[in-house]
Amino acid sequence: MSVMVHSKYGYEPPEWVQADSRLDKWYKDKRRAKQHGAFSLGKNREVQHEQIGNSSAKTQFNRQT
Repeated sequence: MSVMVHSKYGYEPPEWVQADSRLDKWYKDKRRAKQHGAFSLGKNREVQHEQIGNSSAKTQFNRQT
């Protein structure tokens, strides 16, 4: 039986502690990216509208919201 290591989730084998730390880091990076707008669908839609050539008044309205 492997040695149990105390982590923030309790006593676990070292492999589980490594897996937990990788998952925590991945989730933290994903959350940080989401907060900074990396997954913002609104920005993508606005750019798409400008490329299609909608009226400038509608584009201005999209930028204000």
